[in-house]
Amino acid sequence: MRSRDFDLDFRDRARRTSQWGLGLLGVAALLWAWCAVLLLTSYEVDRKPDDKHPAQCESRLLTDRSTANQGVARGSWCQSERDWPEALAVLGLSLPVSIAGVALFTTGIVSRRMSAHSQAMRELDRLAEPADA
Repeated sequence: MRSRDFDLDFRDRARRTSQWGLGLLGVAALLWAWCAVLLLTSYEVDRKPDDKHPAQCESRLLTDRSTANQGVARGSWCQSERDWPEALAVLGLSLPVSIAGVALFTTGIVSRRMSAHSQAMRELDRLAEPADA
């Protein structure tokens, strides 16, 4: 019975590992969504505190003009509100989180599958022993 208890404990640890991986993948998905919001949505910028008529700004990625960085040359209010480094930092932060999530999830799933395979092989060996005797 001790090996069975050890196997159940092993499977439980593997399940928790895969759940941690799923949690980290969820965090990475939130970071990707945040990056998408920063790059794809239009926004408003206050020219002064409590501005009643804020400046309307296009998204950083999808613009009607040739480039989203034209505002820098014209001295636009929108130029520094949502800049590329912030979006790229969020995207860069999501990379190690997603890699760790995939690694943990895969390790947990493979461990559980290997434990189930070992259990099935033990059962087959146990059933084959009386037939051989």
